[in-house]
Amino acid sequence: MDRGEVMSVSETTPRRLPTVVIVLAFVLLLGFLALIAWGLRRSMSGPISVGDRVPDIQMITFDGQTIHSRDLAGKVIVVNFWASWCKPCEQEARELEEAYQYFKDSGKVVFLGLAYVDTEPNSKAYLEKFGITYPNGPDLRTTVSQMFRIRGVPETYIIGSDGRLAAVKIGPFQSTQEIIQTIQPLIH
Repeated sequence: MDRGEVMSVSETTPRRLPTVVIVLAFVLLLGFLALIAWGLRRSMSGPISVGDRVPDIQMITFDGQTIHSRDLAGKVIVVNFWASWCKPCEQEARELEEAYQYFKDSGKVVFLGLAYVDTEPNSKAYLEKFGITYPNGPDLRTTVSQMFRIRGVPETYIIGSDGRLAAVKIGPFQSTQEIIQTIQPLIH
């Protein structure tokens, strides 16, 4: 450019985005960050705590029966997470069945087993091996285990007849008596 040439205003001023576009981009960024923060907070929060109301649990048993915990209102519900590949689960399998048999005729206690990250053939073989007769099914897509934020298996959650979490057992129960003593005070 020669010294004598005059530059136009459009050649020297950088183009700016309209204010509306800038504000919209900022709002979208804040929304995205809020969504990430909500997800992180949710994933970092602990399991359902004792005393909390437990949301409806839905499961489909290995024999195709659909069970909703809301249909079991007024009963104590024992929810056990297990897996066929879990050695500590084997330690309590027979004891859970014995406790189920102990309470079965009362009609006041329901046992539900959920196979965590397991294959159906292996799960069914496990149930047969330990003679487990109470309803069991896969935790498809880990829906229920995520609700409780389980850390591993075995874990057992006992829901009182009022629909609130009454007790939690991380790891295997040591005896049938321990299971019965945990459930008995919850029966009205």
